[in-house]
Amino acid sequence: MTSETLPRPDVDLSVDLAGLKLANPVMTASGTSGYGPEYAPYLDLRQLGAFLTKSVTVQPRKGNPPPRTVETASGMLNAIGLANVGLERFVAEKIPFLGELGVPVIVNVAGHTIEDYVTVCRRLDQVEVVSAIELNVSCPNVADGLEFGTDPQRLCGLVRAVRRVLARSRLIVKLSPNVTSICETARGAIDGGADILSLINTLRGMAIDAETHRPMLANVCGGLSGPAIKPVALAMVYEVYHKVAREANIPLIGMGGIRTWRDAVEFHLAGAGAVAIGTATFIDPTCLTRVLDGLRRYLQDRRLTSVCELIGAA
Repeated sequence: MTSETLPRPDVDLSVDLAGLKLANPVMTASGTSGYGPEYAPYLDLRQLGAFLTKSVTVQPRKGNPPPRTVETASGMLNAIGLANVGLERFVAEKIPFLGELGVPVIVNVAGHTIEDYVTVCRRLDQVEVVSAIELNVSCPNVADGLEFGTDPQRLCGLVRAVRRVLARSRLIVKLSPNVTSICETARGAIDGGADILSLINTLRGMAIDAETHRPMLANVCGGLSGPAIKPVALAMVYEVYHKVAREANIPLIGMGGIRTWRDAVEFHLAGAGAVAIGTATFIDPTCLTRVLDGLRRYLQDRRLTSVCELIGAA
C-alpha cells in the first residue's frame, strides 16, 4: 500500500486559546459579518470555531457618511466608522440569536474613553453567551480610533481597567499595524492583562478619483484590508509570536488577507493559534468552510494529528 492509498488519519482541529476552547481555529473577523443574522443565510455558522461580531459601543453610532467602501488592487478600503446599534439594543436584540449558534461568541468593543470600554465590557461580562471580548483599539477610520492602540502605556492602562471588571470573559486585544513597533504595543497589552492578542487590524490608506480629483471615501482615509496586506500581517504575527507572545504564553489570532487554506497554514506557522477571515467573505461567503476543509486535508496529507503542531513551526 503506497502513501497515496493509505487511509487519511483523523486530525484534531481544536485549539485552546487561554481557556477559550474552539472546535476549530477558523472564525469571522470583526466588522465583516454583522451580528450573525446578516451572514447566516450564506453559511452554517455552527461550523465555525467562533463567531466574532462587529463593534459595539455604549451609544448607537451612525458611522461615517457614504461612500464608505472602495475596491482597490487586491483589497478594499472601508471607512464605516464603527456604525452599530449600541450596547443595550445589542444585548436585547442580538444576543438571543447569538445564543443559539452553539459556538463561542466573541464581541468586539470600541469606545472613546476608558470609561466607555469599561461600561460595555462590564455589561457584556454578565451575558453568559459572550465567551470573550475583543478590544478594538486600532480602527483607522474614526477620529480617535488609534488613540489607545498606538501608545503602549495608554493601551496598558486601558487593558488593566477592563481587566478589573471581567470575572468570566476572556480578554482579547486587537493590535494596530499603524505603529513603529507592534511588539511594544503587544507588550503593553500583555502587561495590562490581555489573555489573547489578535492582529492585525487594517492599514491606513486612501484612494483618489483621477476624474474628479477628489478622495473616493467621504471620510478621505480608511482602513485597507484584503490580500494586499497579508505579507504585512504575516510578518507582524511572526514577530510578535517570536519576540513577545511565545515567552509570555499568550495565544495569537492572526488575520489580514486570508482567503485560502494555504493562507491559514502560513499564519499558523508564523505563530497564530487561530485565524479570522473578513474581506474574503464579501467575495465568497463560504470561504471559511473551504479554508477549514483545506486545512484538514493539509494535516491529513502530512500525517499530522493536530493543528497545534503547526503553530509557530516556521
